[in-house]
Amino acid sequence: MEKAELVEEKVDWKGRTAVKNKHGGARFSSLILASFALENVATMALAVNLVTYFNGVMHFSIADAANELTNYMGTGYILSIVVAFLADTHIGRFYAVLLSAFIELVGLSVLAVQAHYPNLKPPYCLIFDPTANCQKVHGGNAALLFVALYLVAAGTAGIKAALPTHGADQFDEKDPQEARQMSSFFNQLLLALCIGGAFSLTVIVWIQDNKGWDKGFAVGTLAIFLAMIVFAVGLPRYRIHVIQGTSAITEIIQVLVASFHNRKLPLPDDPADLYEIDRDNGAAIEAEFLPHRDVYRFLDKAAIQTTATGNSNNPETPNPWKLSRVTQVENAKIIFGMVPIFCCTIIMTLCLAQLQTFSIEQGLTMDTKVGTLFKIPPASLPILPITFMIILIPIYDRIFVPFARTITGHRTGITHLQRIGVGLVLSSISMATAALMEAKRKRVARDNNMLDAIPVLQPLPVSVFWLSFQFFIFGVADMFTYVGLLEFFYSEAPKAIKSISTCFLWSSMALGYYLSAVVVNIVNGATKGITRSGGWLAGNNINRNHLNLFYWLLSMLSLINFLGYLFVARRYKYRPQALVAPAADGNSKGSV
Repeated sequence: MEKAELVEEKVDWKGRTAVKNKHGGARFSSLILASFALENVATMALAVNLVTYFNGVMHFSIADAANELTNYMGTGYILSIVVAFLADTHIGRFYAVLLSAFIELVGLSVLAVQAHYPNLKPPYCLIFDPTANCQKVHGGNAALLFVALYLVAAGTAGIKAALPTHGADQFDEKDPQEARQMSSFFNQLLLALCIGGAFSLTVIVWIQDNKGWDKGFAVGTLAIFLAMIVFAVGLPRYRIHVIQGTSAITEIIQVLVASFHNRKLPLPDDPADLYEIDRDNGAAIEAEFLPHRDVYRFLDKAAIQTTATGNSNNPETPNPWKLSRVTQVENAKIIFGMVPIFCCTIIMTLCLAQLQTFSIEQGLTMDTKVGTLFKIPPASLPILPITFMIILIPIYDRIFVPFARTITGHRTGITHLQRIGVGLVLSSISMATAALMEAKRKRVARDNNMLDAIPVLQPLPVSVFWLSFQFFIFGVADMFTYVGLLEFFYSEAPKAIKSISTCFLWSSMALGYYLSAVVVNIVNGATKGITRSGGWLAGNNINRNHLNLFYWLLSMLSLINFLGYLFVARRYKYRPQALVAPAADGNSKGSV
């Protein structure tokens, strides 16, 4: 009888060591992908259509509605860091996903209830009628709205933080075949997002716009419930990550604290005098070792030994808040090195936020007819780049990467940093395109004496499909930059922090969404006295605003940001290869 092959560092749902061919692998990761697709069915429509709900139902101004949406989106991304920490140290990734899905279910249910009952929302009022005196949601109803909304944000944050890494847990990086399958899993994760998003942007948005917001939220509630069922079914066959007693975030904080504690101590001339556990020690069998690098030397102070530590004469474990291993210090250095790359991607999410807010408001004023019978909801416009991505992702993975690999010799065809750079350039082009399209839309409104036309009820004689150009270009930028970032952070992150590496991407997006609200307010404040509308983006009449100038501003900011990215990317050094204990040579070099 063939002996079962065990999977190191993974257990089954009963705590027993996981068995290869019985637990995990590509077969059971498909349940995780299906769950992710269903979760995006529930939430993708919110990302593009909530601004319409805030404006048309809850009676926020256009700028306030845009800010509320970007604050919601930003919170959904930034909370992923908290959930990643809890998943690694307390509740585990499987239960983090399940709990987060339940929280999201509750939030969507409350939104559906509020949208259904008239006494829980403001009286009906045509917000675009300049003579109307619409009542903005307030008091207990406003509290109910934001509690429900941020429950959804917390739920999506948990799923973003824990689900991708739980999916990666189903593969053994030490097995070459499973390592390749894990690489494909991340591409399939984006594909699942696009498939779920395609359904959400068409069916869910159509239901919200034509059958009622209560029904739209209810269908989203059903989708996340099904996601929970599909995900939970795989529990007996999943490989479960063993909860660690500490978190990589904690270790990085310990390095910072220890380096500050030892700030007055002189650095040794020989880096070999810095603290590291003995590779021949039994405790080092599963440890990762990184060679010392002569960068960010101030962090080296965390590893300065004041007494002999960890040897046979002094076997006591040092206080980790006063003394860190060289490898822990190097892990912190790697994170510090990735920060400039991280910062250069924030502006791109700032641009994305405008496509999810102001571009939808543009679409509400335009002709949405397809043929003579069907009207496309403006919030469904992102279906165009998503459809393209559904087609392009397999082509990129199966055709472009192997072809580029024959030219460059790089295993991913082009480097992660090159892929990110392509996306940043395209985001600038997308905003310039958006500015040109908005100038065209306003010209049509002015030429037809329709500057005060009521959106939806009095559409301008210009097709909404003119907006597809900016969505299309940004969709391609999405595929390059965001997937490139996911791969970059995951591949560069040390072994100890791979579990939270995806949070770097979500954090970048969170800051971009928060920055959007700040930039909108600053632009409105700076242009208040020089425009008749009281600011480039002020008021509810987008025809009399100056959105085209705002798009040009974002395009220029994106171009300047790309130039800054070129500067930091050219100086970035890829992480050195980890050494496996025990090791004979401590001078492993990373490839650039």
